[in-house]
Amino acid sequence: MTGGSESPIGAIISVRMAGELRSVVAELGGESVLGRTLRTEADLQAAIREGFPQPVVEEVMRSAHLTLKELAASLDLSPRSLQRRRSQGRLARHESDRLYRLAHIVALAKRSLGDEARATRWLRRPNRALGGATPLELVDTEPGARAVEKVLGRIAYGGVS
Repeated sequence: MTGGSESPIGAIISVRMAGELRSVVAELGGESVLGRTLRTEADLQAAIREGFPQPVVEEVMRSAHLTLKELAASLDLSPRSLQRRRSQGRLARHESDRLYRLAHIVALAKRSLGDEARATRWLRRPNRALGGATPLELVDTEPGARAVEKVLGRIAYGGVS
């Protein structure tokens, strides 16, 4: 919109997106771990392109209660590669993007299911709506992550999945 005005629907979407961004930033360890302020989608894109600092890996593992093996599989990396990344300066752009995607799904699961324990259990359980795969198995690709998001959306809005 022009002239500084925004439609009511646009304002609602902006608030929702800002809330989602805050949730994902929290899953990544917050701004102190990321080493920068992330207030907009542009800030997030810049951080991904630069590569997340290695402490973000530990924060996502802790926040989502994932083992190194589970995290590596979710990011489509070998555990050995991920272990190396845990001790080096920054993740590569594609690794940061995958880590963001996982953090987004974890944040969405926590919000949709109501608490951390339920979300972490749900992420590990085979799901019929996902063809019997676990949500964690599918977040290694963008289409898989979108399928998980759709199921979480149905859960959040009263559907059974």
